[in-house]
Amino acid sequence: MLRLLLSKRGIGLIEVVIAIFLVAVGVMAILSMQPTAWRTIGKSDYLGRGAGMLHRHLEFWEAWIMNPCNLVPVGNRPVQNIIVSGLGAEVRGDATYTVNTTITALDVATNTQTVTVTVTWPDQVARNYRNLVESASVARQDGFRFPAGCANDSNAAVPAGY
Repeated sequence: MLRLLLSKRGIGLIEVVIAIFLVAVGVMAILSMQPTAWRTIGKSDYLGRGAGMLHRHLEFWEAWIMNPCNLVPVGNRPVQNIIVSGLGAEVRGDATYTVNTTITALDVATNTQTVTVTVTWPDQVARNYRNLVESASVARQDGFRFPAGCANDSNAAVPAGY
């Protein structure tokens, strides 16, 4: 009989307080991770866009240098400021990336150049992000001659934006 009475008591006040405390600690732990999550999302957005710009420029110069019909401008290329939205001026929530490209002649005999592309953006200094930098060594190749009958002295000019 005593066992039957003990099993019908229900939940006591102390158990309820302990359960509320444990739930509150769990909710506070999850809420404390929110600012870090937002910063990480912002950083990955900047890095992803910057990496896309870096690889687009690096691939362009790689293809440009491999074609013997094109003139290779050795030295620093004009600095480009690229607005993410693609509009003429920044809008709210927009970012401007700066792309620096340097082409260095490695070996004149083999017509090999090194292309170095550096991408920066304004928030990176304040948030302690590093520049995105990548280099590639590229050699001219007759298999990439385009158009097929181009003369070596009819070098094409580099298109605007690169």
